[in-house]
Amino acid sequence: MRSLLALVVALWAVALGNDRLTAWINATDLPLLVHATSPEVRDRKGTLLRAYTIEDGIWRMAVTPDQVDPLFYRMLVAYEDKRFWDHPGVDILAVTRAVAQRLWHGRLVSGASTLTMQTARLLEHGTTGQWQGKLRQMRVALALERNLSKDQILSLYSLLAPYGGNVEGVRAASLIWLGKEPRRLTPAEAALLVALPQAPESRRPDRHPKTARAARNRVMLRMAGEGVIPLAAARSDALDPSPEGRHPMPLLAPHLSDRALALGPGRHDLTVDATLQQSLENLARTHARRLDPRLSLAIVLADHQTGEILASVGAPDYAGTENQGFVDMTTAQRSPGSTLKPLVYGLAFDRGLAHPETLILDTPVHFGTYAPQNFDGEYRGELSARRALQLSLNIPVVRLTETLGPAHVMAALRAAGLKPALQGGSPGLALSLGGVGLTLEEMTQLYAALANAGTARPLHWLRGTALPAQQRLLSGAAAWQIQSILADITPPPAAGSAGRIAWKTGTSYGHRDALALGWDGRFVAGVWIGRPDGTPVPGAFGAALAAPVLFEALGRASPRAEPLRPPPPETLITTNARLPAHLQRFGPRAETPALQLTFPPDGVTLQVASQGVPVKLRGGIPPYTLMADGAVLATGLMRPQFLAPVAGPGFTTLSVIDSTGQSGRATVELH
Repeated sequence: MRSLLALVVALWAVALGNDRLTAWINATDLPLLVHATSPEVRDRKGTLLRAYTIEDGIWRMAVTPDQVDPLFYRMLVAYEDKRFWDHPGVDILAVTRAVAQRLWHGRLVSGASTLTMQTARLLEHGTTGQWQGKLRQMRVALALERNLSKDQILSLYSLLAPYGGNVEGVRAASLIWLGKEPRRLTPAEAALLVALPQAPESRRPDRHPKTARAARNRVMLRMAGEGVIPLAAARSDALDPSPEGRHPMPLLAPHLSDRALALGPGRHDLTVDATLQQSLENLARTHARRLDPRLSLAIVLADHQTGEILASVGAPDYAGTENQGFVDMTTAQRSPGSTLKPLVYGLAFDRGLAHPETLILDTPVHFGTYAPQNFDGEYRGELSARRALQLSLNIPVVRLTETLGPAHVMAALRAAGLKPALQGGSPGLALSLGGVGLTLEEMTQLYAALANAGTARPLHWLRGTALPAQQRLLSGAAAWQIQSILADITPPPAAGSAGRIAWKTGTSYGHRDALALGWDGRFVAGVWIGRPDGTPVPGAFGAALAAPVLFEALGRASPRAEPLRPPPPETLITTNARLPAHLQRFGPRAETPALQLTFPPDGVTLQVASQGVPVKLRGGIPPYTLMADGAVLATGLMRPQFLAPVAGPGFTTLSVIDSTGQSGRATVELH
């Protein structure tokens, strides 16, 4: 009892300015005032995308007074420490009253702990059961008041107050128990956040919701009695249900957030738009439910005018196991398939090798031992470069690549800021058909350059990033010509009319990757679908799988679609007949290989099956016409192999004529 009286006397001495006691306070070793907080990743407007726990799995979110509704602080001070703004850290009047009540009643009737003392206890993880511990808290509280402002002390309390389980601090508590930032709180919500730290475990809303609600209501009624909130608000809010479980912490852009966290702890502000990110994550999940569960899906969407990535979806389900959702498929190197073809055509236009209306051959061709074939095995003969790109034919683009030189195409990829990966040493002609490793993010960056009048700028997702200078990849005229060609491709069903979006699909060798990339007047997007482990997906085509996702993604970014760029003044827009002579056809006409009927050989005897006689051709320009003994059997044949519907027995002369008038024939005996 004497120690209690001595404590009161000492505190009054402090209040009256005793020099020795003042020196004792000034000599206090303060606990560590800086504490680890959960790393945060935020969007372009400051919205929380994702946060990470600190050591021991604790949620402790950085908080400043301006991030919390002032109502919370008014309630907190009124409920816990009425004279907080006036006392020096210890409320001497409250201590005197508590000691007097203890002497009179023989037991503790009311406490005297201030918010500053509670903060001192939180800083030192101390207890309040012994007077020695209480004395230490008072000394630290007095020292804190001499070193920190009242707002700083409130900030420390708001950061460290326990809220049950692994939750510390008012901001983490608001996100987990209320599912919202504490910037705007109702009286009931503020009262709950005031009540929980008094008994954080016994009042946990997920385990003891009735106890938490009762404590909340007691705070509200007392606050109404003291005029902090209206009595009507306290009575009406007391009827509101209190939380009965935890809200999940935000988990938007999880893969991109992981990349930001790898840069270090603290807060990372991204260029991402949280609303658009959420919309595209929902889009990815919706489409993924229609696919084989082993397939993943990735989306990148950016503003091609600024280079800012506005949404990045690495997988439809970050926690998925069957489709390896933990793998960020926006950064995985995969084959781009046919999506490199627009670059090759753009380079050819830019260097005066071709024009969109230039005629180019789609016929069988050999480059040494390399004999490219079209995806469908057919040949279209002579057609415009525009049509060849729209049909995504392989042979015309390989012809252009051979003239440009694969090294020149590879240099253009690097000039666009990409890091193409080759399995071999130097690039070959298959480069333009997807024979190189690139990421979806890189391909979207390439298409951003096509959309941005041929100027390449790095796509970036971290705000404040220092960016290298822009690079001229194509002339404005060549970039517009590519845009014009791709915008005329018929969109997927229910995607609207052509002309709004320039787009291209790709399917890699073995159906391992299905891609679609495209842009409107402001946004560029890329979509990838496949298996992260690279296993073939039979029947997977970019046009069927990825293209609908691409159009919907761009539609969610800009429902009306920003108009595409108009042609620059120097663009040559004309017909083939009005082109300069050297641009009317790509390569000499003499390069057309002679038509040969390689099977059946002339004079052979065949046992005829019911389907007919197999015919195989080499060279010539389709479409082909088939004749038997001078009678036309079929016209418009595009493939170099087919069945001739003739029956034996006897001798028959088979003739094939190509679109240029070349012919081949063989006389066979049929049994």
